[in-house]
Amino acid sequence: MAYIITDYPELDDKLKHLPLRKRREIAFIMKTLFEQFAAAQKHKTHERKKNGHIVALVLFGSTARGGWVEDRGSGYFSDYDLLAVVDKEEFTDFEYWEKAEDLLIRENIRDRLKAPVGLIVHSNEDINSQLGVGRPFFIDIVRDGIMLYQARGHSFAKPGKLPPEQRREEAQKYFDQYYHLALTRLELSKFSFGKTKGEMNTYMRNAAFDAHQATESIYHCLLLTLKLYSPKLHHIGKLRDLAEDAAPELADIWPRDKKFYKRSFELLRRAYVEARYSPHYAITAEELTWLYARIEDLQQRVKRICEDHLRQIKA
Repeated sequence: MAYIITDYPELDDKLKHLPLRKRREIAFIMKTLFEQFAAAQKHKTHERKKNGHIVALVLFGSTARGGWVEDRGSGYFSDYDLLAVVDKEEFTDFEYWEKAEDLLIRENIRDRLKAPVGLIVHSNEDINSQLGVGRPFFIDIVRDGIMLYQARGHSFAKPGKLPPEQRREEAQKYFDQYYHLALTRLELSKFSFGKTKGEMNTYMRNAAFDAHQATESIYHCLLLTLKLYSPKLHHIGKLRDLAEDAAPELADIWPRDKKFYKRSFELLRRAYVEARYSPHYAITAEELTWLYARIEDLQQRVKRICEDHLRQIKA
């Protein structure tokens, strides 16, 4: 990897708890984000879509805390979780970050970047608003994360305190909505699966898609109930990492030590797009049956975690 840590000498002290390889990878990620964000603006004709700036980059999650996982046997590596903060809301649009994310995914596939990157992007105004009203997800990031980059003159708002009654009401509303949705989508998936006769047909594709939706919904349920925030993602791999960071006891839901397990989860992840649109998408009855058992376990554990959390707020 050509890009080295000396290009960001200030990271040496901030990331001294990390091995040199991980520090180099974070420097490469930063370089990629800055360069590709600038490149995405070059050919914009409207002034409103140009001259955007990244005002902060924050590393959060297990890597920031020093509790990352690198399991070479299974191939599982904890994400580099990053919050990018931009100066205007329009620059949070995916069009500004698509090429950077694609490049980082390719580097991960080629094994030049050992761990995947989990990126969320918010405007400075939005972050400060969330902090001001006391949203725990953003308070945790600003308090416990590592500031990789901060533009001169930039600062985050002082965290507010969300009244317990409001936090409880919002958390309960999210839990009721998304837990019910997760159960419903799994029920729909099993209904379609019952029509397949074990064959790859429209019913099997519907079953795979609804199984994905059940998984996505239960992860949103957990994050929204615990943190009052969940990113607008359909990528269940990234949602899984955020959920397991918030509730480490979920980490063994999806075993990563056998090809069948990893393949089945990957088929579930791909089902969001491919089960609907690709004629080449295929999943077996055995794989889907295994996924159902994992999703049901996930739902039950999330229910217990969320109900315990809601009781603690009420206490």
